[in-house]
Amino acid sequence: MKTALIEIQYMPCIAYFAALSSCEEIVVEKYEHYEKQSFRNRCYIKGPHRTETLILPIKSKGGKPYTHEVKIDYSQKWLNNHWRTIRTAYGNAPYFEYYAAELQGLLFKKTAFLYDLNLQIMTLWLKWLGKEATIKETRAYEKNPAAGVIDLRGTINPKKEDGCNRFYKRIEYQQVFGSMFVPNLSLIDLIFNQGPGSCEIVKASALE
Repeated sequence: MKTALIEIQYMPCIAYFAALSSCEEIVVEKYEHYEKQSFRNRCYIKGPHRTETLILPIKSKGGKPYTHEVKIDYSQKWLNNHWRTIRTAYGNAPYFEYYAAELQGLLFKKTAFLYDLNLQIMTLWLKWLGKEATIKETRAYEKNPAAGVIDLRGTINPKKEDGCNRFYKRIEYQQVFGSMFVPNLSLIDLIFNQGPGSCEIVKASALE
């Protein structure tokens, strides 16, 4: 069985799922210290005029909290803004109506902790991709994981483009706006545009 260890992210990009495409078991890192300015609380989508960044605000916590301790800040009006931006970007996409309600319902549950929301999103999207994999959580942080476990922690990072290039190659598909293709956006760009065909594109995008 092929096992990967990876951190949890907010509405992850295609490279994230390409890196996991050949794994039967996914171990999610629960006991890392939260890293700012990472994909743990942000993602990119294609809007009508530019690539949009969706940033999920978190409540400030002193010291170095574990990722699973970080709470989402619902005092800010990010939730309606995120959904309005997503609807503007993908309301006319071929498969928006097939998937939107389930994602909207998950987001508007107002899950308290960032880790829990991200894990719910990951589980939902693996289902959408038809990906059968066992998801486990770490019980403690280990700098060096067990033998045979592929350590993907920190490789899919907005500050490390080379990390994505290890696992992801550009496979173009029809996007809603503009004639210029934007690669490796949040998986919702692929799902809303390609629907059931997304699984094959993710597999074709995988380099390892």
